[in-house]
Amino acid sequence: MSPEEKFEDLVDEFTGQPGITPPGSTGGFGRGALRADGRIFAMFVRGQLVLKLPKIRVDELVEGGHGVRFDANKGTPMKEWLALAADSPQPWPALAKEAHAFVGGK
Repeated sequence: MSPEEKFEDLVDEFTGQPGITPPGSTGGFGRGALRADGRIFAMFVRGQLVLKLPKIRVDELVEGGHGVRFDANKGTPMKEWLALAADSPQPWPALAKEAHAFVGGK
């Protein structure tokens, strides 16, 4: 399954849940992101799943070789954002649920 298809599956899994805004529902920054009560928790950027997680969790995943801190092309990696490596065995749905809970999703 391609990364694009995996993200589409995530969108399908979350769409319809209370407070969730699927990609394409908003304009501007993050228009391709999943949001919980208006806050981005998962998005697909440059072929990678990008998730908002606690800094300590991002540290663990980066140290474990599962990805890198996301850089939004501004030259500074973001502490609470992980760009998951394409070859990481980490399950996308479980990480997305972590990210959803972190941003305050119910």
